Amino acid sequence: MVLQPWFWGYPMPHLLSLLVLALFGLLSMTTGPALAEGSSDGSSDTPLASPAHAEAQAAIEAENYAAALPILIRLTTEAPQDADAWNLLGYASRKLGDTETAGKAYGRALQINPAHLGALEYQGELFLQLGEPEKARANLERLQTLCGTCEEAEDLKAALAG
Repeated sequence: MVLQPWFWGYPMPHLLSLLVLALFGLLSMTTGPALAEGSSDGSSDTPLASPAHAEAQAAIEAENYAAALPILIRLTTEAPQDADAWNLLGYASRKLGDTETAGKAYGRALQINPAHLGALEYQGELFLQLGEPEKARANLERLQTLCGTCEEAEDLKAALAG
């Protein structure tokens, strides 16, 4: 009896499909982290950014915080463990003058991920806005412990000095 490879009994289109699926699987394993890298500040366990994340981020970058708000509310409702969405909700709320919602959103982001660099920076800026520089300095110390002289730490340091 002659042993044949397992795939000899499959028609050619099925073999090609299996090959394509295998290659796609390998490629997705190697490109996944690179795609996720730009979706947040790098300190969150959030999965790849969704189109809604991108839409909210674009509205924030255009300083259209009111347009970002309903998107972020929907994101935090649908994915309550998304620290990045909570952080952006805090940022948009703070920029719109809603310091109470901003404080709660930053607190939630930091509850999910205590090392979220963006939330620590923005919460520190909120503390400064509320006249609580000692709390902002505590956030700066935490940032410096986590990341040294990263952008978030330097931005909060400048805000404290300014």
